[in-house]
Amino acid sequence: MPEPSSLHLNLWKKNLHHVPASVWKQTELKTLVLADNGLTEISDEIGCLKQLRMLDLGHNQLTNVPETIGDIEDLSDFLYLHDNRLNSLPASLARLKKLRYLNISENAFTQLPESVTALTNLIELRASDNQLTTLPNSIQQLSRLRELHLRNNQITSLPEAIGMLHELRQLDLRGNPLTHLPTTIIHLPKLEKLDLRWVSTLAPSAISQIDNLEAQGCIVYK
Repeated sequence: MPEPSSLHLNLWKKNLHHVPASVWKQTELKTLVLADNGLTEISDEIGCLKQLRMLDLGHNQLTNVPETIGDIEDLSDFLYLHDNRLNSLPASLARLKKLRYLNISENAFTQLPESVTALTNLIELRASDNQLTTLPNSIQQLSRLRELHLRNNQITSLPEAIGMLHELRQLDLRGNPLTHLPTTIIHLPKLEKLDLRWVSTLAPSAISQIDNLEAQGCIVYK
């Protein structure tokens, strides 16, 4: 039986600039879309929406996310934070242990927040179009991750810990100034697609790694 429409609030592109206080009173909401509204801040009261499964705050002008986001522990399906002005995330984000999809692309991150790598149920992580130079060793905690999108960052190298992502199917590294690949990349048993287009800085030693991956059935775009 479909859920009542009252559980799903779509305020996409309503030119709000500020979220009405009435939104935070709808504590039964399962999905909330606030994308593309010129928002510069989100109230701490967002933590009252404890039954949310999907939250879309993309395409706004947010410079921070309130700590109370960690109170939405049922958030499981999607969290969109892309196309904002974020360079950090609250430590409380780590409490969203059910979350499967996170998009933080098109922001100003210079490093991947540790709170992101604590989201051990993530299946897909999108962090493209930021200013990342590498990934933390804690990336290995994302043992269920199937897709990792890192296009258009400033990544010169990846940690050997990436070899622990045994469920990884797709790795997008397009447009990064990579000089080499981690030796453990050939230990990703389920890797199907590795995208290295617009990467012109790889050392010759990477060629043999790419050959080995292709021999294992991985499609390498280069």
